Amino acid sequence: MTPERSHPPVANPAFVERLAVPVRWWVIAVFFVVSVFIAIAFYLGPLNGALITAGSAVLVLAVLIPYGNARVTVDDRALTVGPNRIEWEWVGGAQALDAVEARRRLGPGADARAHLVVRPYLPEAVEVTIADRADPHPYWLVGSRRAGELAAAINARVARSQERTDADA
Repeated sequence: MTPERSHPPVANPAFVERLAVPVRWWVIAVFFVVSVFIAIAFYLGPLNGALITAGSAVLVLAVLIPYGNARVTVDDRALTVGPNRIEWEWVGGAQALDAVEARRRLGPGADARAHLVVRPYLPEAVEVTIADRADPHPYWLVGSRRAGELAAAINARVARSQERTDADA
């Protein structure tokens, strides 16, 4: 696992997904900012209301934009989830989890050592088994809108990596 911020670009990734914040969250954020303006402008005047509202809008953007910018990428070299990356030789496989099973893996069936990249607005997830005994994470749990496709792409890359390893041996 390599926790790097920038990774070399890949020409043909097998799977790419941005874990974007849903539109309803943006609508709620707009109503929040408007209600801040109304409350502050009524109590302290329109100028103070505009200044405090601008600050609250910046705060909302500073939270929602990075939270929704996490990307999941499956390419020839590695699985990249947000800033984290793991090469195929260290991945054991992947299993798509429906909403019920994903919830169980986040609750009573969870391992506290797992690496989680989940979002509350993504009910499905993919459990990625880690084959590196030195890695402190037994698995990664990755939220996805297309869990079946992500698991299939990961398993295909793992199989291809194992074929190369077997051919080299």
